Amino acid sequence: MKLFTLFMVLLCSMVAFSQDVFFPERHQDWKPLEKVSTAFDESKLNDAVQYAMDNEYSGSRDLRIAILKGFEREPFHEILGPTKKRGGPAGMILKNGHLVKSWGDTKRVDMTFSVTKSFLSTVAGLAYDQKLIASTDDKVEQYVWDGTFEGNHNSKISWKHLLQQNSDWSGELFGIKDWADRPPREGDLDDWKYRKLNEPGDVMEYNDVRVNILAYSLTHVWRKPLPMVLKEHLMDKIGASTTWRWFGYKNAWTTIDGMKMKSVTGGGHSGGGIFISAEDMARFGLLFLNDGNWNGNQIISKDWIQKAITPSKPNNNYGYMWWLNRVGNRQWSGVNENVFYAAGFGGNFIVIDKENEIVVVTRWLEPSKIGELMKRVSAAVK
Repeated sequence: MKLFTLFMVLLCSMVAFSQDVFFPERHQDWKPLEKVSTAFDESKLNDAVQYAMDNEYSGSRDLRIAILKGFEREPFHEILGPTKKRGGPAGMILKNGHLVKSWGDTKRVDMTFSVTKSFLSTVAGLAYDQKLIASTDDKVEQYVWDGTFEGNHNSKISWKHLLQQNSDWSGELFGIKDWADRPPREGDLDDWKYRKLNEPGDVMEYNDVRVNILAYSLTHVWRKPLPMVLKEHLMDKIGASTTWRWFGYKNAWTTIDGMKMKSVTGGGHSGGGIFISAEDMARFGLLFLNDGNWNGNQIISKDWIQKAITPSKPNNNYGYMWWLNRVGNRQWSGVNENVFYAAGFGGNFIVIDKENEIVVVTRWLEPSKIGELMKRVSAAVK
């Protein structure tokens, strides 16, 4: 009798889950929320969408120009990977997987810059789930022994340090020195080159060279190009289109098992990274809203997602390449602190609000306006 009762409870919960959450099939349009007015104040929601459309990113639509201008203070900076002229503002608001509002061209494939980092983090999570990485506290040198993590400092670096961007890895990758990427506002070349290294785990520094070291290391762990890993183990399973691409720099090659393969980038500030549509970004966001489960299939473990959105010691608003809305100068006023998000140059965002069961994707929004946008969306929830 007890087993029968337990079975009925589980069955009912599965039925309720399937009714509450909509998972769009491949090439199928998003199912609209039938009664928007019961979940949102439509007037306030329309105001939020108009706000996103009215506050387009102020940089050039020619992203090659925007990149060179945006990172002009970096010594020796150059474009090493593909770029693409962008479209206009676009986005989607989902409630339980149902489409509430959309604007702009949501099928257009555009660069997504550091939103790529959250995808890269997830590839690490897939490796963790498959026991290719036993623990994020393991030193990376145990897995990648080609000299990349040699030396007194670099040998201390763990997967967690790379994922939280607090490794202070020192060296050169694909012709780019770590110190030349986003150098401090003060000092000069000699100061940057001969600085005292921070102990891994002590100081967060946003640095694409070190992010690309993570991508390189994961390529060696998987023994195959990361776009293939992402496609096979995640994007195909959530019904993503075939239009997204993940690029590396023109000289970013490594040889594994006798095969030459591209090591991709975790961002696009020297070109490259993931090029993707708003609709495919929304699928990725919906997967995380539902704790890694897609229509009953656990794609990425709930354990990993919890790790990914746990604040790091040196930055309370950063986990495993996901931004958090915790107390501090980055917190969005009027938005609950359980929100987490992927963010990229030029105003690309995937925002997950678990408390309200909402995913917001917005593209080419002036970056400083995201907090206000999310405040307006939150205010529209009934």
